[in-house]
Amino acid sequence: MSTRKEKIRSKAVELLKTNPDGLRYSDLAKKIFELDNDIPIKTIHSSIWNLDSIFPDKVAKPSRGLFMLKDFYEGPDKTVGIKTPEPTVKPKEEDFYEPFADWLQNELEECTKAIPLGGNRFKDKWGTPDVIGKKESKKSDILHAQTEIVSAEIKSESNQLITAFGQACSYRLFSHKTYLVVPKISSQDEISRLDSLCMVFGIGFVLFNSSDSTNPAFEIRVRAIKNEPDMFYVNKYLRYIEKELFS
Repeated sequence: MSTRKEKIRSKAVELLKTNPDGLRYSDLAKKIFELDNDIPIKTIHSSIWNLDSIFPDKVAKPSRGLFMLKDFYEGPDKTVGIKTPEPTVKPKEEDFYEPFADWLQNELEECTKAIPLGGNRFKDKWGTPDVIGKKESKKSDILHAQTEIVSAEIKSESNQLITAFGQACSYRLFSHKTYLVVPKISSQDEISRLDSLCMVFGIGFVLFNSSDSTNPAFEIRVRAIKNEPDMFYVNKYLRYIEKELFS
């Protein structure tokens, strides 16, 4: 007769069969609990945390906290998992600039003013942020803090994530905070890697629904950490957008 732990592990493997892109540890535990909420959640956690070690021939762990059946995992140099098919007609990347500027200002409250930018407004090969904003103290505040510049790089295509991360890194030269915004349909392995990289570099990390610009459903994964930029470059680039951002 199967023990409770064996039943939990069996359910975990069955769930991985229906999720070819893999499941994160916390999501897997949650789904098992939803199937049988008579099982204490602590028992579920203690039964699946090392699922790849228990079933080394069946379960792979492509990145930290992510479980996937080996049938769907082809190794670190190949595509991980099966991506969700993307719709044939998608909004343009530019369609998400203004919604993210609004979200950055009104939902995340990282800015007192944020504007869509993009293009080649900064006139050099290092690139221009898709969204840029400022955070200033209110006139009614007793103590006034230094004005902060916040930049964001948005990518609506999952095949440009390495480029997007590099661009976000370059914005730290003139920004106090930087955000990287990528599609939720990106592979779990790439999301996990970017999550870790953003924490290492202090870059904010946001996921969004790239198929609907009217409901992007932005989701914060990592908060940006304040960085001290080079004021030479801050002033150099802000001259191009001074009237838009500071009027």
